[in-house]
Amino acid sequence: MSHQAYIESNKERFLNELLDLLKIPSVSADSRFAGDVKKTADFVAERLKEAGADKVEVCPTAGHPIVYGEKFISADLPTVLVYGHYDVQPADPVELWHSPPFEPVIKKTEEHPEGAIYARGACDDKGQMYMHVKAFEAMMKTNSLSCNVKFMIEGEEEVGSANLGTFIKANKERLKADVVLVSDTSMIANDTPSIDVGLRGLAYMEVEVLGPNRDLHSGVYGGAVANPATILCQMIASLHDENNHITIPGFYDDVVVVSEADRAEMAKAPFSLDAYKKDLGVNEVWGEKGYSTVERTSIRPTLEVNGIWGGYTGEGSKTVLPSKANAKISMRLVPGQNSHKIAQLFKNHFESMAPAYVKVTVTEHHGGEPVLTPTDSTEFLAAAKAMETTFGKKPIPTRGGGSIPIIALFEAELGIKSILMGFGLDSDALHSPNEKYGLFNFYKGIETIPYFYQYYAEMKK
Repeated sequence: MSHQAYIESNKERFLNELLDLLKIPSVSADSRFAGDVKKTADFVAERLKEAGADKVEVCPTAGHPIVYGEKFISADLPTVLVYGHYDVQPADPVELWHSPPFEPVIKKTEEHPEGAIYARGACDDKGQMYMHVKAFEAMMKTNSLSCNVKFMIEGEEEVGSANLGTFIKANKERLKADVVLVSDTSMIANDTPSIDVGLRGLAYMEVEVLGPNRDLHSGVYGGAVANPATILCQMIASLHDENNHITIPGFYDDVVVVSEADRAEMAKAPFSLDAYKKDLGVNEVWGEKGYSTVERTSIRPTLEVNGIWGGYTGEGSKTVLPSKANAKISMRLVPGQNSHKIAQLFKNHFESMAPAYVKVTVTEHHGGEPVLTPTDSTEFLAAAKAMETTFGKKPIPTRGGGSIPIIALFEAELGIKSILMGFGLDSDALHSPNEKYGLFNFYKGIETIPYFYQYYAEMKK
């Protein structure tokens, strides 16, 4: 029996198992659900054992446990490390859900005519993680597993994966593999498959501009003493030039320029600028000159003010010249850039341009590194061929605008690339009320994953 035939004959059971998994409220952020988080880890471990994994273990950490399992066939075969997470976001605000978040229901929609599962964690990441367990089962039961496989399923992704780095550092030999396979991202549409080949990094800063030693009367002192709020706005405004290019010296020095060929491939993705503007309620888009909207949100670095405050912001009026003003500023980074280097460049520049009549303090908060999977790499070619086999068309390589710091962690600690082969949709309401995951997507993932193993093994010979 082929793995496709096995999947077809077990579809209903696969779905019922996922529904049982979704009923457990594994909210990692809330200590009241700690017992449910552990119960979910045990559930995943049991399903891995039943599927045929060896050495399955629920590994304790300083926080929630990590589920590990493996199946070793031969030293001559490549090894795939499957990463996923079983924890979920809090369901709040619960009153906005159309049905209880931990009582999954299946409803047909225009976008999901075959039906979608509505539940917290349906897409992020229980539904997508469980595809790998069931794909592994299908390969084991049909004797078609063509790679060694290791599973590392964590329970703290939604709270920052604080203990994952410690686990990886302590288990480098155990986790040795050729590639990490992850399904915690999305594709363009059910009829337009895509693979994320890049993620941006992050450098997050906070700045404070301090003027007089107290709030002042704006009539008595205004015009004679520098206003920190005004100075802060002037300093922030100077961080972009007339082409919306970032003015920090050295900021672009290490940026890896994307080839015209790769930009042309990215441009094949369906995108309507009019629909984009209408959805956001803006009359025109803004960004770095010379790049499209899609490119501005993926292959180019950015600098954004995330929050700004100072002086009186309460009801009514209060005529003060504030003593200080603050802002939070984040920079999304692209391959070649380093978050710590960029943070230092920002700090040096912002402090150096401070006029003598104010004091400026810059604090670095957190960051993460950008990642890139070359489109001519073995892992990408195997994933692309797998998706082409099941979707009937080649997937479009895309770059995510956000950041997933753990992907850079895998590369730094294990020395291997990750394949972000997600089957969700951006419209699946991840982290929001009424999260959903299409049945088409769930089954398509289970069907596609074994082909990745097959083609990867063939290409690695």
